[in-house]
Amino acid sequence: MTSFKVKGSQFLLNDKPFRIISGALHYFRVVPEYWRDRLLKMKACGCNTVETYVAWNVHEPEEGKFEFGGIADVTAFVELAGELGLHVIVRPSPYICAEWEFGGLPAWLLKDSEMQLRCSDPKFLAKVDAYYDVLLPKFVPLLCTNGGPIIAMQVENEYGSYGNDKAYLRYLRDGMIDRGIDVLLFTSDGPTDEMLQGGTLPDVLATVNFGSRSEESFAKFREYRPDEPLMCMEFWNGWFDHWMEEHHTRDGEDAARVLDDMLGAGASVNFYMFHGGTNFGFYSGANHIKTYEPTVTSYDYDAPLTERGDLTTKYEAFREVISKHEGEPECALPDPLPVKEYGEVEMTERADLFAQLGKLSQPVRRVTPEPMEKLGQNYGFILYSTHVTGPRRGQELHIQDVRDRALVFLDGSYIGAVERWDVRPLKLDVPAGGARLDILVENMGRVNYGPLLRDHKGITEGVRLDNQFQYGWDIYPLPLDSMDGLEFGTATAAQHADTAGEKPAFYRGFFEAEEAADTFLRLEGWTKGVAYVNGFNLGRYWERGPQKSLYVPGPLLRKGTNEIVLFELHGTEQLSVRLEDKPDLGTEAAVDQSILNFTGE
Repeated sequence: MTSFKVKGSQFLLNDKPFRIISGALHYFRVVPEYWRDRLLKMKACGCNTVETYVAWNVHEPEEGKFEFGGIADVTAFVELAGELGLHVIVRPSPYICAEWEFGGLPAWLLKDSEMQLRCSDPKFLAKVDAYYDVLLPKFVPLLCTNGGPIIAMQVENEYGSYGNDKAYLRYLRDGMIDRGIDVLLFTSDGPTDEMLQGGTLPDVLATVNFGSRSEESFAKFREYRPDEPLMCMEFWNGWFDHWMEEHHTRDGEDAARVLDDMLGAGASVNFYMFHGGTNFGFYSGANHIKTYEPTVTSYDYDAPLTERGDLTTKYEAFREVISKHEGEPECALPDPLPVKEYGEVEMTERADLFAQLGKLSQPVRRVTPEPMEKLGQNYGFILYSTHVTGPRRGQELHIQDVRDRALVFLDGSYIGAVERWDVRPLKLDVPAGGARLDILVENMGRVNYGPLLRDHKGITEGVRLDNQFQYGWDIYPLPLDSMDGLEFGTATAAQHADTAGEKPAFYRGFFEAEEAADTFLRLEGWTKGVAYVNGFNLGRYWERGPQKSLYVPGPLLRKGTNEIVLFELHGTEQLSVRLEDKPDLGTEAAVDQSILNFTGE
């Protein structure tokens, strides 16, 4: 059994002073076969601890149905970290932010429009209780008080940037204790007055999150906690990317100077992120401060380890600083993981979405368009179809409100796109006999931070032609979690040029692999969509960038024949993709230093 506690301004491990040198690594962003590689590289840099969030929506994707296998096997991840000699910090808050879909909250919470999130609303607390009744007992045997590696757990995540319901914080704390969590509990918030006032509890350890100006940040913390240990729970040494922006990077020497300052002040630190990983599937989130900003598939974060787990100059700079303060790490680096360029893959087969609707979805009849959540759908796409009367000339189509990007078709012909961040009406001419109106809406990720968390997807209010609402809709949920049953035809270049146009379609190709190695799916010439390898959803792609290729971990491949499927929304200039041995995350831009100190991750 290990003892870990706070005494005055120090952490004590087995009654001896201890400094936490931790790195954030989210098990749900890394395939399980690579957990050991990433953890060993973290330890070889000088870390003695690993920190992870726990994403509620990963573990309870449908209410009452729990998942703890494969990439969701959090107990296996914690056990492995302990076997490798690392302590573990677990942050199982109902909400995690993390640029993760809905901040980790499950989408099915939005079925109840009256439920209030992240507060003492009994409806919300009942859902949390049901989840914690299943989740928290899994951690009890892994606590350091029971001989396991977990030394601390978080009560809530950056709550001061959202609310000030202390009864809610106390409820979470008490619920953890009542379920057997007897290790050190803590909160984490930004270093501002309102955040430290709203997000902390007087009898729970407080920590702060920032990326620069450590002396200033700790000084503000000391105004509220003069005698507690200094701990930067999230040292933002890099940053994340949104679509239609540039790839953010941060100078490694600059970040190392901030780390040196913190360690010189006697502080403990958790690198956010040490290894970012990937927002596989539909799990990338979005921000909405001034406008909606969806996050890209890669969560490289310009971290010390790249998305693929390669060492960077930032890794070496951090290792040097840690060695200066803590001594040389004794752990050796693991052998490099293989990476391979498989070359060009012809996408020889095609299946039109509209022709395949019956194999993907069964329509639901509704008077008005309803959002995904009301129909029990969490992610993916949703299609709204109706008949509009004619003749009408020069009328404006208004989607009220679109979440997040809609493609509009009239009698199968593409009219245009309506985007949440740039809402404009589309002009329609309807013939005398009327026409079929189809609106395909893409969920590009729910807001994960700030006051606009309640983010229903699809069409949330209605559809108007000028001021006239249109009623009577067939709605096709398209979660695209399985594409079994799709019937593909041949996709020759000539047929593609004649028939594809702007029609959404599935494209399929195959390639042979003599060995399974990491690779990167390059999508030059393709416009926007989702990529699958051997049935695994790699995530979204978009020509607007910055990200130009998708990471394919080697364990997703198999020796022999492998399948690639693209759901392409607009069309492609060429019927092939490339599998390369290097990533392309887009044009780089330095992180704005102002966001490294005052915004949540």
